[in-house]
Amino acid sequence: MQLTIDGIATEAAAGESLLDIVRRLGLDSADLKTRPLAANIAGETFTLNYIPLREAGAAANQRVTLRRAMRAANGTVSLLRYDNARGNRVYERTMLFVFLLAMRELYPKTRVRINYAVGAGLFASVGDGMRLSQQDVDRIKKAMREIVNADLTLERKRVDIDDAIDFFSADGQDDKVRLLKYRQFSYFDVYRQDDYVDYFYGEMAPSTGYASVFDLQAQKGGLLLLRPSSEDPNKPAKHVSLPRLSGVFSESEEWGKLMHCGVVADLNDMVLNGEIRTLIRVNEALHEKRFAQLADEIIARGARAVLIAGPSSSGKTTSANRLCTQLRVHGKTPVLVSLDDYYLNREALVPGPDGTIDLEDIATLDIAQFQDDLTRLLRGEEVELPRFDFIRQHRCDVGHKLRIDESAPLVIEGLHGLNPMLLPDAVDKKLIFRLYVSALTTLNLDDHNRVPTTYLRLLRRMVRDHETRGASVERTLSMWDSVRAGEEKWIFPFQEDADAIFNTTLIYEPAVLKKHIFPLLGAVQPESVYYDEARSIVKFLNYFVEANVEDEIPPTSILREFVGGNTFYR
Repeated sequence: MQLTIDGIATEAAAGESLLDIVRRLGLDSADLKTRPLAANIAGETFTLNYIPLREAGAAANQRVTLRRAMRAANGTVSLLRYDNARGNRVYERTMLFVFLLAMRELYPKTRVRINYAVGAGLFASVGDGMRLSQQDVDRIKKAMREIVNADLTLERKRVDIDDAIDFFSADGQDDKVRLLKYRQFSYFDVYRQDDYVDYFYGEMAPSTGYASVFDLQAQKGGLLLLRPSSEDPNKPAKHVSLPRLSGVFSESEEWGKLMHCGVVADLNDMVLNGEIRTLIRVNEALHEKRFAQLADEIIARGARAVLIAGPSSSGKTTSANRLCTQLRVHGKTPVLVSLDDYYLNREALVPGPDGTIDLEDIATLDIAQFQDDLTRLLRGEEVELPRFDFIRQHRCDVGHKLRIDESAPLVIEGLHGLNPMLLPDAVDKKLIFRLYVSALTTLNLDDHNRVPTTYLRLLRRMVRDHETRGASVERTLSMWDSVRAGEEKWIFPFQEDADAIFNTTLIYEPAVLKKHIFPLLGAVQPESVYYDEARSIVKFLNYFVEANVEDEIPPTSILREFVGGNTFYR
């Protein structure tokens, strides 16, 4: 039967896997830039071990037919490589499997937890604060390399949920046992290599040989597993120390321990036994305490302006307002300023080589006017602040006149708040306090499956885009890659320059967001190019027990910025 693989028409035989076809067509490669890792079929991600045609059964008259996904795709397959977001995740899962398999061989009784991503690496804690020497690191790398060179097949198998629970229980993976008890389906897909069984809630490459590019470094409290470089995937990324960001992750993990909530099963237990309300109060109190501490630091510095930056849906606006409240406790009368009001008129923006305008680019701001306004305000002069009309995409004719003194610190919020290009040379940098806010979740599905920080921000944005702009999930997803690219270029490079980093994540929020976003995800049809992404989010949220506790969430909570009811916007 005829299939089309990356635009190439070919005849496929019954029992022939996608990998067989890829190799027959000469599409496989040792170069990670071009090597297929998985396949996109009808919007879903499939392992290359997938067999598109059903094999003929015992009956002589039984015909060979295309399988469900292949029928839906009319026999069309797109190959996923490392430069694709889905392909990238396939590689990461495979690399983690190799790492955990090596750890099991060398330290069979030691608990390994994939904690969070920092820079180009994944931080893994080993044992109970187990210290690893360079010799240990070298042994693990050697074991990983041997596993890669052996090119061991990663067998995907569907098992009964009760059998999966029994197996993981006997294997000592109690974190998975607790999570699977909340699974809503009677089956569970696992990956097996010999006697090691694990799962990473998504597809993996066909064999361990695909995870050929990695590096491993000792870190305080564990190991840093480095992914391939974004510039050249055939080389491992260089580790760039991010002490402030790492410190915030560590602090957030301690918060999780304080609240006895480190994995999804912990949160689910709290929802079901009613402890979720206490969790909300404690989590919100921790946020308020941190805002108060930030205000103390700003006052102690004698800062006249606070610059706040952060990625999309990090809670910048609410953070700015709550910080203002705490500054008022010190007898100050802070003034909120949005960098969005400094956007240039749309007709003044210069398109890039591809004819499109990058709205994330700092060149879309009137930097000269901002610098002049900031300089004059700090001198005590009166200025007329601009106002931008986003409907007209044009500056308003009349702005807002403002004069401040030392009792009225400026709180300036915007995408480029930490970019040094914003600050004029004439301003004393000691008068500026720079704050970076982001949603850095440390809540894991289980020991081996972290929740990407971008996931939480994406959920927030989906809900907010729908509630405030009437946008569909597909609309939000269509913009997300561009948003993420802008963050990588214009926000993340400056996060370590901040005077402080504030984590806006609320441990309980996925359980609250679930009811808001489930109906939106259900509207995405299989023929949509975003179906697989929506399906993946549904599978993720299915592990959470829904919490109907919005009456407990304070009106000033960061979560209110997304689900509604925030008193700052009345």
